[in-house]
Amino acid sequence: MASYTAEQLYGKGVPTEELVGDKTFTLTNPASGSAYFTIETVKNNNGVYDSNSATNALGVYSNFTAIDVKTLITSSYIASVVVPEGVGSFDFNSTVNVVESGSFLRATGGISLVIS
Repeated sequence: MASYTAEQLYGKGVPTEELVGDKTFTLTNPASGSAYFTIETVKNNNGVYDSNSATNALGVYSNFTAIDVKTLITSSYIASVVVPEGVGSFDFNSTVNVVESGSFLRATGGISLVIS
């Protein structure tokens, strides 16, 4: 289980831990109003995705609690969701094993994160 603070997630974000199997992402948004959470595959040296880029955002997103699944936007490389005020969660089971530092976690609005 890993915890990430709002300071770590803000701006550039923080590299992921290894993500293998079904993981629960629990997000806490202390702000009044919505904020955003994003997980994004590391880009290549040219700052883009190419045919060699890992498809770390592909997988099954499920069990949304206090987060509207309709706000989830995904591609092969990036996934984002709107996080309302309070505590919400969802499960993510990646199609591939996401290696340590293979993706970045980012958030706005003072969101903190626990992955279990």
